[in-house]
Amino acid sequence: MASIDWIILIGTLIFIVSYGVWRTRGSKDVKDYVLGGHDAKWWTIGLSVMATQASAITFLSTPGQAFHDGMGFVQFYFGLPLAMIFICIVFIPIYHKLNVYTAYEFLENRFDLKTRTLAALLFLIQRGLAAGITIFAPSIILSAVLGWDLKTLNILIGILVIIYTVSGGTKAVSVTHKQQMFIIMTGMFIAFFFILGYLPEDITFSKALKIAGASEKLNILDFSFNTTSRYTFWSGITGGLFLALAYFGTDQSQVQRYLSGKTVRESQLGLIFNGLLKIPMQFFILLVGVMVFIFFQFNHSPLNFNPSATNAILESSYAEDYKILEEEQLLLEAEKRMAQNKFSTALDLKEYGAIEVAKQQIININEKDKNNRQAAQALISMADDSVETNDKDYVFIHFILHFLPKGLIGLLLAVILSAAMSSTASELNALGTVTSLDIYKRHKKGEFTQAHYVKVSKLFTLLWGGIAILIACVADLFDNLIQLVNIIGSIFYGNVLGIFLIAFFLKYIKGNAVFVAALITQCIVIIGWSYDWMSYLWLNAFGCTLIILLATILEGFDRLLNNPPIEP
Repeated sequence: MASIDWIILIGTLIFIVSYGVWRTRGSKDVKDYVLGGHDAKWWTIGLSVMATQASAITFLSTPGQAFHDGMGFVQFYFGLPLAMIFICIVFIPIYHKLNVYTAYEFLENRFDLKTRTLAALLFLIQRGLAAGITIFAPSIILSAVLGWDLKTLNILIGILVIIYTVSGGTKAVSVTHKQQMFIIMTGMFIAFFFILGYLPEDITFSKALKIAGASEKLNILDFSFNTTSRYTFWSGITGGLFLALAYFGTDQSQVQRYLSGKTVRESQLGLIFNGLLKIPMQFFILLVGVMVFIFFQFNHSPLNFNPSATNAILESSYAEDYKILEEEQLLLEAEKRMAQNKFSTALDLKEYGAIEVAKQQIININEKDKNNRQAAQALISMADDSVETNDKDYVFIHFILHFLPKGLIGLLLAVILSAAMSSTASELNALGTVTSLDIYKRHKKGEFTQAHYVKVSKLFTLLWGGIAILIACVADLFDNLIQLVNIIGSIFYGNVLGIFLIAFFLKYIKGNAVFVAALITQCIVIIGWSYDWMSYLWLNAFGCTLIILLATILEGFDRLLNNPPIEP
């Protein structure tokens, strides 16, 4: 990278950390530290909620997801607006009425301490793992592409987040989120317009979309009822709905964002703001990935975008075989450019027969390209099975580093690291809060001052920061990082959501039945995921439904045993 890139990158990170520490110095009580003084405005809440969910994984993985598989991933978010409305009507008024600091505090009021503790522990497990992944995601990519030391990057990102999160608590997280979202979206818009500018002169945005359509990258809606398919319309508005309900309604990293609202209305407006903008934002990020795909229809791209994988194969005994594939890929790229030019010319002349012929040619070449890349992945695995062959997470960063001008590279790297910091800060803030208030405070005997619990919250936040860094240092890549985080959530979220829905609507079910049902449900969901019973999105609905059924049955048995019918 050039000096200007380093200046922009380092300057941006220092500004965010310094601003967060400066704006939130001096938290003296638990309300101020955990709820940010209870004075957040709706736009601050909305941006903070968006920034919490939009981690570096979003900006690394999502464009790569669109590059390889098209826009269908956006269906994952179709249930989110419905979830926002439900949470605004049911969850937020109850949380504010009870004046709770955490979502799980409500469960003790409704059930008992052990149910509160169980829900808190399930949150700590899944969110602790996710915090490590959100640090690991940008680290592994930047390490592979820039040659930076992976563990050093993990520690650097973790320490930067810990500094202002421990210092200022919830308010520090919220105020820095606004700056981070501005940097993130500015960088993405600039990258998008640069991509369009790099396309051939005769390829307008409209024509680029038609090329993407011909390459089957704009197949947004899938109405099939195949439960093994990860992204369909139905999985989005059902599984995605349950996931969004659980994440925004019961996950403390999100609940803490809107509990800081000055009023119920401010919290509700903040969530509605997120519900209205989240799908367009994800659609735009996927569209960036599609435009990167169009760019590489006219420009050379590596056979595998992961430089570590390329180095591994070229230093192995399979190097010659790989070079043959690279030569075949160069010939395919020449065919691809010719086919795209034919398609473009046919569009200009409005010759519909020629358009269909060129479209079919593009589809055939893309299939050959896919097969070639899969053959390359197989060779890489044979050369070194420890190297990650799936390169979805490397596509966008490859484009940034090799094709964007100096200065903008530093800005886009700042986007990636800012996104990592924004989501990790929310997670550490919530982990520290839940550990101190739901676990430590409720199980430690004796009365202590507000200052004591602020200190304990800071210490637990620091501890979770260290755990997240440790998880990041031992983590490994998966099929796609954005899917990995959602899979971790889906294993636990349905169960926790079911506990809350029982608490809200099934007043006759007591704590013992819910506690036992939750333990059984969690075991069954983990088994179901490990044996691949269904797509991970459906696990949310499955877990939620299962705990409600089990708790209802167990409560019925309990009442029958303790209150047997009187014989006539």
